[in-house]
Amino acid sequence: MKLELRSDRLRLFDAVVRLGGFSAAARNLGLTQSSVSQTIAALEADVGQPLFDRSSRKLRLTEAGEALRSHATTVLDALEQTRAALQQLDQVVTGTLALGATDTLATHLLPPVFAAFRRAHPGVELHLDNRTSPAIAEKVAARELDLGVVSLPLPRGSTAVEALTQVPLVEQRDVVIVPRGHVLEKKKQVRLQDLAKFPLVLLDRTTASRAWLERHFAMLKLSPRVAMEMSSLEVLKRLVELDFGISVVPELAVSGEVAAKRLIALPLAGAERRMVGLLLPKVPTRAASAFAALTRKALTPTLSRRERERY
Repeated sequence: MKLELRSDRLRLFDAVVRLGGFSAAARNLGLTQSSVSQTIAALEADVGQPLFDRSSRKLRLTEAGEALRSHATTVLDALEQTRAALQQLDQVVTGTLALGATDTLATHLLPPVFAAFRRAHPGVELHLDNRTSPAIAEKVAARELDLGVVSLPLPRGSTAVEALTQVPLVEQRDVVIVPRGHVLEKKKQVRLQDLAKFPLVLLDRTTASRAWLERHFAMLKLSPRVAMEMSSLEVLKRLVELDFGISVVPELAVSGEVAAKRLIALPLAGAERRMVGLLLPKVPTRAASAFAALTRKALTPTLSRRERERY
């Protein structure tokens, strides 16, 4: 029996399985559900057997479907590796680069890197996707983004970690911000017990900063007064300036306000040590490799081998 599998049909099969259904794959890829169904039917004709059990309401693979799934990722990764190797023959990096970054990093850390990358590789069209670090990790692992710039470490239990290469770049820390004249502004460092005494204006629960605070407030059996929570760091900083409350934010996000003397930044006792890092698939595109190399050169301080191996 001669079996021929087209890579486009195999990629669509992989998307249907990974996303959990024909409709989800159609939405994700910008296709109609009927075109997805037709492509899968053509793949089943190639294989000579049904790949999905259509008698079940939930997506369920047949024995042939399970066998194909177990090898699909390997085949697709091999094709990507071959494509990357062929692209190496061309010294000019072109195409598109789909980059994921948190709003904070995209606003306060990466603009000089974006400018340098554009100068070095004007033939690459950069697409920026602002999401939380865990969401970016999932998208890079699913090959929906070429790479990500995120906060490390990723949350425990992240299914994307094993599929990705993590490259630590620069350390970051959280600080407490208060308006000028606040009773805490002369403190050398602020404890969580101090924070719990004042109204708090915090980032939402999807952020690493907020997750750390919630966990440690609970450990200390403290009941903080959360006056407001939001996803916009810029709005949050403005509200702190206006004395609606105090907050805990990444230090790199308030350097401008501190320099302009609009806010006071204070060390937070016991704050979690985190890194800004790159997330790359095992076989990155040339554009992703070029961006990673430039970013490492621009941002990476001298990190010990032990520090690199923590992430």
